[in-house]
Amino acid sequence: MALLPLETIRDGFRTDPSLFPQNLDLARGALLVLLLDEPAFRAASFLDDRILSPQLQGRWVGFEEVADRRPPMPPQRPLHFIFHTGHVGSTLVSRLLDEIDGVLGLREPMALRVLAAAAADLDAPHALVGPAEWASLLDLLLACWGRGYADTGSIVVKATSSASTCCEAIAQALPATRAILLNLQPEPYLATLLAGQNTPLDLRGQAQERMRRLLRIAPSPEKPLHALSLGEIAAMTWTVETLTHRAAERRFGERMLRIDFDAFLAAPDIVLRKICAHFQMAVPDDRFARVRSSATLTRYSKAPEHSYSPDLRREVLTASRMQNAAEIRRGMGWIEAFARRYPEHASAL
Repeated sequence: MALLPLETIRDGFRTDPSLFPQNLDLARGALLVLLLDEPAFRAASFLDDRILSPQLQGRWVGFEEVADRRPPMPPQRPLHFIFHTGHVGSTLVSRLLDEIDGVLGLREPMALRVLAAAAADLDAPHALVGPAEWASLLDLLLACWGRGYADTGSIVVKATSSASTCCEAIAQALPATRAILLNLQPEPYLATLLAGQNTPLDLRGQAQERMRRLLRIAPSPEKPLHALSLGEIAAMTWTVETLTHRAAERRFGERMLRIDFDAFLAAPDIVLRKICAHFQMAVPDDRFARVRSSATLTRYSKAPEHSYSPDLRREVLTASRMQNAAEIRRGMGWIEAFARRYPEHASAL
């Protein structure tokens, strides 16, 4: 990574959306600012470390170095969010929104993931930042994401699945912000996750954080994490993320819109219109008529160079249901047992 001049950050941080706070280092009290243009944002499936390259300009700066250059709050443009349970089409939805004039999508900013990971420990003695500094850093990110370009009408941030823990804090900080909560029913979710080659690493890598979150909701699990099969970990993942979404719905009502990904694939034009209306975007009706013919629906959204259509997805799920039948049954059994053990949560699942 090439070094970005400090003067460039100091001169433009308040207003220039290309000066992007990509990462946070809470131990150092610093943020990584990258220089990205609008096409780079539109091309990126992930604004995490996968975007880094030797050609990219960036620089770590201390929080205090940008303290008096913060963009204004609330953000200058409408700022909305996609929260999701993971592997439920959030990147596809984000890319389809990107095709609408005036919409800028920011997909999985690393800095939000860092704040989400820190959120659980804010009141703990070992926390690197306390609640006030955490909220200040969140405000900084929100203000930066809301800067936009001259032709930007709205910004839609697609969070990492584990960052749903920040949903309520974001909605509290920005009363005009709205979010969609994207999910699947449990059985297709389990079939989807268990079909992935990287599923064991993905699920187990985030399982401890999710189990800690589940224990705050339901403090007496039937089995510890190490005793859960892969299908049961997938079920636990779906359960805790779903309950996190439901808590945001109860608190913020109509500002949260629940979207089922299978329903989206069945009628992408109709559901995308619903999403845009929820985000209060003025979109011409003829724009939605072109959604079903969008090439985006035929590509793998996280890597658009690869084909991946709804028909191929159905084939993958059919194969997964055959190959992973036992683990899908174990996962569904875990969810059913959880609902029996905690009837107060059963209606949310």
